[in-house]
Amino acid sequence: MTHNTPLSPRPLHHLAAGRRRLVTAAQLRAHGVSAAETSERCRPGGPWQQLLPNVVLLHQGPPTSDERLHAVLLYAARERTVVQNGGENGAGNGGENGAGNAGAAAGVPVGVTASVPVQPGREETPPVPAYAEAMITGLAALTLHGFTAAPPLPSLDVIDVLVPRLRRLRTTGCARIVRTTALPTSVQVTGVPVAPVARALADAVAELSDAGVVRRLLTEAVRGGHCEPASVVRELNRARLLSRPHVVDAVDSLVAEGRALAEQRLYRMVREHGLPEPVWNVDLRLPGGPLLGGVDAFWPEHSVALELDTRAHRQREDDALWAQYARKREHLERLGITVVHLTPRKLRDCPEHQAAVVRTALMAAGDREPAAYVVALPR
Repeated sequence: MTHNTPLSPRPLHHLAAGRRRLVTAAQLRAHGVSAAETSERCRPGGPWQQLLPNVVLLHQGPPTSDERLHAVLLYAARERTVVQNGGENGAGNGGENGAGNAGAAAGVPVGVTASVPVQPGREETPPVPAYAEAMITGLAALTLHGFTAAPPLPSLDVIDVLVPRLRRLRTTGCARIVRTTALPTSVQVTGVPVAPVARALADAVAELSDAGVVRRLLTEAVRGGHCEPASVVRELNRARLLSRPHVVDAVDSLVAEGRALAEQRLYRMVREHGLPEPVWNVDLRLPGGPLLGGVDAFWPEHSVALELDTRAHRQREDDALWAQYARKREHLERLGITVVHLTPRKLRDCPEHQAAVVRTALMAAGDREPAAYVVALPR
């Protein structure tokens, strides 16, 4: 027996018994179904249907949302084939290598738990792990992440799937190919690999022209605690979307939403960790002198000021704003005022630590030289 000896076919009812009755052309060949027989069964009125190139649904009628998601992933994922010695070979799926490797290997679609036929005396090959080099992104991903502003899956005509830039795939049917130079780490949602929220948002916004929808999605990302404004804007900037007027307007709303949320976390941190009550949102100036700048919280008795860094704009604007922060901080510290700098992410992830930082600055006030007298005015 050579390594090219065909494997014994398995009954087709084994394939149709799964929860998702989806198979690839390679898996059908592994079960002894020829390409001609597959084409015949997928003809109009036949028992099967071809959803996407090399992806077959083993029943007639509309596919479920779950079947569409997994069909898109089967089409886009880099399929692996298991050879008889137990090793694995990478093989392109979908539009990359046509029908795939139809030689000695028995193809198993990535992401579908199924055993492949084995020769007598061989150990059963374990299930192949999750979809390789493919993940759901765009509006479908946001729906899976739980966004109420995203449309339900059945209403989506196409499902975006993120793949490496050099993959030879084309958009077809319900699968829209989105390419990236660096594939992010996916998040598993109900067994489906999904792009992180910030990346999925950028891919969704790239296809949207409705300013209201864009604003609602970006606002929900922050208000729902899915991600910070800075990470969203970073992805939008990377996708070169910040030149679109309706996106810029939505980003302004996003920044305002993010700042309001960060301020709420700051108020909660002061209250829950027993810090002295500061004066909130004030402008500092020397008596009869120039404006020194605004701060989010100020403890006059301790000469301690606190600033929230809620920058989330383009890189050039970001650099200019940071330079302004730095100049203000340097000026205040020359006057003997300690400036504590916090980020919204730190307030969200470790408020206890941030409260300790502020408490340390307040306690150290007695060891410093008296600060210059400044006037705090409401902003």
